[in-house]
Amino acid sequence: MDAGFLHGTLGRTGREVFRLGLSASYRPGKDAILQALDEGINLVFMFGLDTQMVAVVRDLPPSRKQGLVICTGAYNYIWWHQDIRRTLEKRLKQLKTDCIDVFLFLGVMKPEQMPPRVFDDLRRLREEGKVKAIGLSTHDRAFAGRLAAEGAVDVLMIRYNAAHRGAEQDIFPHLRAHDPGVISYTATRWRFLMRPTAKWPRGERIPDAGMTYRFVMGNPHVDVVLTAPSNRQQLVDNLRAVRQGPLAEEDMGFMRRFGDAVHHTRKWFM
Repeated sequence: MDAGFLHGTLGRTGREVFRLGLSASYRPGKDAILQALDEGINLVFMFGLDTQMVAVVRDLPPSRKQGLVICTGAYNYIWWHQDIRRTLEKRLKQLKTDCIDVFLFLGVMKPEQMPPRVFDDLRRLREEGKVKAIGLSTHDRAFAGRLAAEGAVDVLMIRYNAAHRGAEQDIFPHLRAHDPGVISYTATRWRFLMRPTAKWPRGERIPDAGMTYRFVMGNPHVDVVLTAPSNRQQLVDNLRAVRQGPLAEEDMGFMRRFGDAVHHTRKWFM
């Protein structure tokens, strides 16, 4: 198996990463999180409410914490009214650390929600050494592509899966000049890629979770795809699947066809 399928670099941050990252949004349990770290996962995404992840990372010995790429952020304050600096200081205190690896402005749905003052605030935190890399999460592919082309951010967190492949035209072609890191989420499209759909022949093959992650990891422009298991067994199954390596060309084609069927059946989170 190509070693680059499982391991890579988070863009211009230079951080070496296991290409399956972990979110604990669905509370898989502290034992599952610790097992993920033992298995080699080293990029973890968290926000203030996922207390299991916060507790595990906070209590790691310093030598082990140094090996992690901690990714967190402040939510779009137009919706959530979060202060960027205040949120960062809260995360630093929660995690008992003096620096965050990747700090994002989260939930940006359109460019107007990330005005120049937000970029200024993020850059200032990076200049002060409180964060190493800055960026955003967004569904607006055109905006993400423009920021990538301009070199405005160090990391992009975007949606990319078999049903939503627009990043292949709108974002990925713009990465070369400045090499921002790319973190992908919703590989399963909120599990719709793992269930029958009206646009797919009854009784035909349906993907499993592992195939959705392997599809995303098959695109070399994606540095890390997040998995958010709800229990330890799901974590084990997902790790076992990605360690099988890239999908065969036939399976990649199958995933695209099934993704098209899912995409045209129902809209979900845009």
